[in-house]
Amino acid sequence: MTSVKKEVCSFLLNYNVKIIGFGKVPEDVELLEIKARLPRAIVFGYPLSESVLQTIKDRPTLIYKHHYKTVNWILDQTAYHLVRFIEEKGAKAIAIPASQTVDWQMQKGHISHKSLAKAAGLGFIGRSGLLIHPQYGARVRYCSLLTDLSFEPDQKVEQSCGECIKCIKACPGQAISKDGVDLTRCLEQLKEFSKIRGIGQYICGVCVKVCDGRD
Repeated sequence: MTSVKKEVCSFLLNYNVKIIGFGKVPEDVELLEIKARLPRAIVFGYPLSESVLQTIKDRPTLIYKHHYKTVNWILDQTAYHLVRFIEEKGAKAIAIPASQTVDWQMQKGHISHKSLAKAAGLGFIGRSGLLIHPQYGARVRYCSLLTDLSFEPDQKVEQSCGECIKCIKACPGQAISKDGVDLTRCLEQLKEFSKIRGIGQYICGVCVKVCDGRD
């Protein structure tokens, strides 16, 4: 591991971050103006609470919603401090919010954290359309920084879902198959869940819960 990577990992360990990847920004990523100036990515994540996930049966719960928002807030706070750390070293960086929708129709953010995480060696894209971490499965929330720091990308994870179909069986919107995820069906189910009193946003958590990184 290079000294740059070691410094970043040591800094993030102060915030109890242990899931960290380093990669190049993929060619198909938008934000072209920013990408030209900041061509590399640091991606880090926090695992979701096992106990909170167990409150989910076939729909999101209020405690899951709060936990989801809390972890996103912690990610953004940590990203802010990492950006300041990098800038104080004379380099440039910009944090991409952990969860900020900019395209409501397609439910997209500024950039795909899972695409960056895949490029940074943190996992592979599963049938559910989520990033599957080798240890934690889909039970991780991620945040990304684009930077001009110089480092070698981490090795990509060459795995797949194999014969696992837990997310297919569990999906309440029947949006997942062996061929992948039907985003239209998924979005329709999220819209229904958003109508649950106290939820009010497009979250689910069912496929996240069942994808625990274990066979």
